[in-house]
Amino acid sequence: MEKSQAMKRDWIATARTLSEALPYLQRYDGKTIVVKFGGHAMGDAPAMDRFARDIVLMKQCGVQPVVVHGGGPQIGQMLERLAIKSEFVDGLRVTTADTVEVVEMVLAGSINKRIVSAINAQGGKAVGLCGKDANLIVCEKALKRTLDPDSNIEKVLDLGFVGQPVEVNPRVLEVFLESDFIPVVAPVGAGRKADETFNINADTAAGAIAGAMKAKRLMLLTDVQGVKDKDGEVLTRLTRADIQRLIADGTIAGGMIPKVETALYGIEQGVEAAVILDGRTPHGVLLELFTQHGAGTLISA
Repeated sequence: MEKSQAMKRDWIATARTLSEALPYLQRYDGKTIVVKFGGHAMGDAPAMDRFARDIVLMKQCGVQPVVVHGGGPQIGQMLERLAIKSEFVDGLRVTTADTVEVVEMVLAGSINKRIVSAINAQGGKAVGLCGKDANLIVCEKALKRTLDPDSNIEKVLDLGFVGQPVEVNPRVLEVFLESDFIPVVAPVGAGRKADETFNINADTAAGAIAGAMKAKRLMLLTDVQGVKDKDGEVLTRLTRADIQRLIADGTIAGGMIPKVETALYGIEQGVEAAVILDGRTPHGVLLELFTQHGAGTLISA
């Protein structure tokens, strides 16, 4: 009898949660949500399954998810196996002709298909793409500028085949969304020359896609809870002015800078808001979209 009452309370709590989610379900009905999936959650099987289930639930609830994924650690492992040396400059992998072949093989191949399979296993209809398909993402060579600390002279660093998106064809993804499919995009872009391939930072690719699609939300899943203040507390809401101030005083530093810059770029292109959140948090994307509490740091205009 006691067990039966406990089960009934659980069912009531579940029903209450669904009821409270109604206004959020209505808010995002038919809206495009671009989700960048990366970090350690990609290498953890239970986390991958939870993420796939959440994406399928979003689609089932009328949301239109587009998944963009990274794969830095997996690329590093394959390069090591093939004895190809690789180095980083300010968080970006210097991509030689040999390296870009491995990048394409890993990102557009094994990782992309693993995520597609995980979503399909949860009852979804995922299809794998990369930026080269139908010229979804056309890139130009990315240039990294840095200031020499000794001479104070600005230098331009050659990162090889690292790409900066200059054109995004959102119609490619819209066709899949209209057909009830979930696009899963690997951040490998096409160049303007035939057979030219570029490695794109996954956050950058997600921001470019979100901007081109005028997405309702850009969600950047990472390995931290969000943007933190100097005391280590998560800042739940930020504007452009807040971010500029926090970068200037050193609160936002290192790898978080390109993430907030990607969020701001997306907003400039028409994304309503961007969220930086911990991809390891169970059901983090659902908490952010369908509850009042939310998750991570919301960045808006």
